[in-house]
Amino acid sequence: MDLFPVFKELAQKSESRIVLVVLDGVGGLPLKPGGPTELEAALTPNLDALAQESALGLLTPVYPGLAPGSGPGHLALFGYDPFRYLVGRGALSALGLGADFQEGDVALRGNFATLAPDGTVLDRRAGRPSTEENAQVIARLKEAIPRVEDVEVHFYTESEHRFLVILRGPGLSDQVTDTDPQKPGLKPLPARALSPEAEKTARVLNLLTERIREALKDEPRLNGALFRGASKRPSFPKMEEVYGLKAAAIASYPMYKGLASLVGMDVLPVEGEGDALPGKIQALRDNWDQYDFFYFHVKKTDAMGEDGDFRGKVEKIELFDAILPEILALGPTVLAITGDHSTPALLKAHSWHPVPLLLKAPYLRADEAGRFTEKEAQKGSLGHLRGVELMPLLLAHAGRLAKYGA
Repeated sequence: MDLFPVFKELAQKSESRIVLVVLDGVGGLPLKPGGPTELEAALTPNLDALAQESALGLLTPVYPGLAPGSGPGHLALFGYDPFRYLVGRGALSALGLGADFQEGDVALRGNFATLAPDGTVLDRRAGRPSTEENAQVIARLKEAIPRVEDVEVHFYTESEHRFLVILRGPGLSDQVTDTDPQKPGLKPLPARALSPEAEKTARVLNLLTERIREALKDEPRLNGALFRGASKRPSFPKMEEVYGLKAAAIASYPMYKGLASLVGMDVLPVEGEGDALPGKIQALRDNWDQYDFFYFHVKKTDAMGEDGDFRGKVEKIELFDAILPEILALGPTVLAITGDHSTPALLKAHSWHPVPLLLKAPYLRADEAGRFTEKEAQKGSLGHLRGVELMPLLLAHAGRLAKYGA
């Protein structure tokens, strides 16, 4: 059901400030039965203190049993039905990078990968190279592969192992399958057309994959490419139009900037590399009086989970806990802390498990949860929500929704 017309009708102005913190992939699992999850193992005195004066619950980002990508997981948190508002990973990267992404183009998210001599994937992320090393390899590819057949090929560095390709030419379609097998030990998949109109695009993508491997055959690690998320440029309703919010995004990675710009957020500049938490806090502080809503993204919790690094994920949670008082010092009317999906280090992948949700706001009911963990969140007064149900809750607590009906 599309509730955007309802929100447009009920939206009302307020001096309140809303902060939504997304700890990417924060949900976890114990490494062995009876052990702690990453959140339970982390030393988080500030989150613990905040939990004791907040309301908690569990949140299923998209739908029970579905392990969501970051795109649908985030869109749901912003209140956009992820089954109606679909966008490919490629478009998000293109929008986040500010790439030249035109009508009719097809954008694809690429991973540099390490391939064995027989073509088997040894490492889907090529050992997480530096962004500088990525840029050097991209410069080689720009020179070596300016086009495939009559299709222009435009390469962009994203970050670490991630890059973007934009295909530009006649008769292109985004209805092609991914080439990323999603696990090592397998060969890259051939791109397949999902409709007759996409046959050309699938052929071009397969030729591009071959030419990249040939061009990088002397590279020890970045010697192959895996593609996913083929997409054309989408158009979504903007948050200001739907909710009456002037919204800003504080994120470092292009995909999340792309998600934010897609729904009409202003993407604020952030100083620093990687998660750049001090730079993000500074961006929040510098722009506090200019916006009604802030989306504050923390990426490395997810990256550590994908790498299977339980202790590393614990440390990233603890780093966020250390800067939490600086967010609280600004006095947000409503503060929500949650994740866009779970990424347990045990699984080294996104999973379908619910994530904890913490809500600090006026007029909360009593709550027995004492920590920001999966187990404690089950005790919380918020119950179990779906991702799309979060945004109206934030708006209500911020005094930004009028009464519905007579």
